[in-house]
Amino acid sequence: MSEQIENGTSSRKTFEDITEETINYFKFISDIGWSGFECSSQNIETLNTWGEISQPVLGTLESIKTDLGNCCRCKLSENRTKIVFGKGSPNARLVFVGEGPGYHEDQQGEPFVGPSGQLLTKIIHAIKLTRESVYICNIVKCRPPGNRNPLPEEIKTCVPFLERQIRVIKPEFICALGAFAAQTLLNTNTPISRLRGRFHDYNGIKLMPTYHPSYLLKNPDKKRDVWEDMKKLMVRYFKK
Repeated sequence: MSEQIENGTSSRKTFEDITEETINYFKFISDIGWSGFECSSQNIETLNTWGEISQPVLGTLESIKTDLGNCCRCKLSENRTKIVFGKGSPNARLVFVGEGPGYHEDQQGEPFVGPSGQLLTKIIHAIKLTRESVYICNIVKCRPPGNRNPLPEEIKTCVPFLERQIRVIKPEFICALGAFAAQTLLNTNTPISRLRGRFHDYNGIKLMPTYHPSYLLKNPDKKRDVWEDMKKLMVRYFKK
């Protein structure tokens, strides 16, 4: 036994060994006409794929929405009115990601439809795009009570759906709106004041962090900074 371990082998059967024996057995009882099991060629082929790592199916935005369903995976579902999945072009080159729904979004089930949303619409128009040509979504899809920041367990539960949305859309650019969205996507605690103004890499996608529209409503002097960020984004977006 010790010699086998030293040589990198073991007397215990591997999963592949067991699978091969099972396949051979099923073939045998199929050949002799045994009908106690479903031994069709399709099932034999299924056995042949055991142990293989399957590739994830991306699906569509609609299939992701179906998977999400009437989500009750975290406590945010307890007080929400509507799930805010996201809205825009499924082929968008630019995706805007915010923190989470507010009151108006919770009521209507659409992202950025309140005062912050109206300002975001103006920003989008200023860079010569429309809401219909981009995609808009959030880190979490249900409104946190009192508009507080989402908790770590809520993010952990919800972000996989956002990640799937981004993989399906395959945008060239992401604009992270506010510190929370930028820090979550970039997995950093760096302040938004230091993150904004330059592109970062998010899984091969160019990500531009900037201030959240709600922050601009309270701090209008920061609109100039956002416009500088948008100009950099616009140059890359429309680059021939």
